[in-house]
Amino acid sequence: MTPSAKPFKRILLTGAAGGLGRILRERIKPWAEIVRLSDIGDMGEAREGEEIVQCDLADKAAVLALMEGVDAVLHFGGISTENNFEAIMQANILGTYNLYEAVHKCHVKRVIFASSNHTMGYYRTTDLVDADMPARPDGMYGVSKCFGEDLSRYFYDRFGIETVCIRIGSAFPEPINKRMMVTYFSYDDLVEQLRCSLFAPRVGHTIAFGVSNNPAKWWDDRKAGHLGFQAKDSSTKFADKFPDSADYPPADDVTTIFQGGGFLLTTPQYK
Repeated sequence: MTPSAKPFKRILLTGAAGGLGRILRERIKPWAEIVRLSDIGDMGEAREGEEIVQCDLADKAAVLALMEGVDAVLHFGGISTENNFEAIMQANILGTYNLYEAVHKCHVKRVIFASSNHTMGYYRTTDLVDADMPARPDGMYGVSKCFGEDLSRYFYDRFGIETVCIRIGSAFPEPINKRMMVTYFSYDDLVEQLRCSLFAPRVGHTIAFGVSNNPAKWWDDRKAGHLGFQAKDSSTKFADKFPDSADYPPADDVTTIFQGGGFLLTTPQYK
């Protein structure tokens, strides 16, 4: 039998119908013979080299079946915005627990967990945050991502399952506000960070920051240097869209005082 030219036989991408899942669907194909796509939403028809499996991450048996034959997981599934706790608990907390239980039982080699910058949203915009600093989530969504980071740490310490938790900034085609000039994370840089996270020889349990090489920085990613990721893009090319203003940030504007931005206005205490 001719050996495969691709490093993985099967990669699972959860959240494949989401905004980033749709971007990643084609770009991760060179890494595996088969990309298994999963979501509760419509993913369309399977293309060459794909498997489509609709799955509710809150369904433990379904997640276990989903994991069979998988070598590595890109976990982008769940709710990606602030919401009520009951919804987030099912998708992001119970769903992530079910995923790691299945990863353990199916002997999966590595997980890349799509965490979020909203795990640190209550740090000030004057702070420089690294992976060893305590989490300061800005809402229930951020709390759920902190849970995922801690859960993945437990599964590494107890069972040796390697995880890279990427605290994703703002992964969009371009910044849409002043805050995103700091948090901008290009699609190309996202894909490269995922590639580095999958292919690094050993990652243990790593917390990395998903951000491009922007001129202003809130996050220090040196503790993830062993991944070998170097961002190539920068928000600099969009600087003319958001010229500096003498009164920015306003002293009384919570969305510019803290790194979480608008998420601080959608948490229950601000309703």
